[in-house]
Amino acid sequence: MEISLKTYKKSFEYSYTFGMFPTIELISTRPSDVIKILVSSNYKVDSSSLNIFEICENNNIKIEVNDKQINRIGAKENCYVIGVFKKYECNLNFDKSHIVLVNPSNMGNMGTIIRTLTGFGLKDLAIISPGADIFDPKVIRASMGSVFRINFKYFDNFSDYQVTFTKNKLYTFMLDGAISLKELNHNKNENFSLVFGNEATGLDENFAKIGTSVIIKHTDEIDSLNLTIAAGIAMYEFCS
Repeated sequence: MEISLKTYKKSFEYSYTFGMFPTIELISTRPSDVIKILVSSNYKVDSSSLNIFEICENNNIKIEVNDKQINRIGAKENCYVIGVFKKYECNLNFDKSHIVLVNPSNMGNMGTIIRTLTGFGLKDLAIISPGADIFDPKVIRASMGSVFRINFKYFDNFSDYQVTFTKNKLYTFMLDGAISLKELNHNKNENFSLVFGNEATGLDENFAKIGTSVIIKHTDEIDSLNLTIAAGIAMYEFCS
């Protein structure tokens, strides 16, 4: 697949991993989607680190030293390894628990949540459109490559998600939720969907009528918890 590499745009059929660790995650989990690996002339191999040349050789992946293409892509100066890969589609598991993000807009937050859900053993992420582009290199870098270990799917609206996955019990996290997370007793054997709203507006009032609405209580000295913190707390409670 020969392509003219440029600064990333959502309309591209390919994307990038910036940095050694996300690139190794890409190669380890989705080797068939790798187009090639770019390496800076400043990349140095030492005995204490992984050798990207050996990794690519062992996986039969094309690798080239190409400062010109790296500069054209627009990577930061200290980025010495870039993976170029084909975008792909996923389906969510019907027999697993899900995280649902409704209209997420911050790419760094999305990546952090992906890394967190992976850390708690969850593998499925539903994104209700409009939402941040999961293939944006900023998301991939924030996830530290965990994005390649999950299933994800975009839905036009929450109703489409809800009618597709009827067996998961829904928990909507809201500032005026009906029950405190601390007081919530959920069935450990049931599949759940933890639903979180946009960073700026959260979930609208209609979500209070869907499933069980939950509040994570905090002091009155702040308006709300950061989305990534709230999602992390909820996942810990449900998965531990």
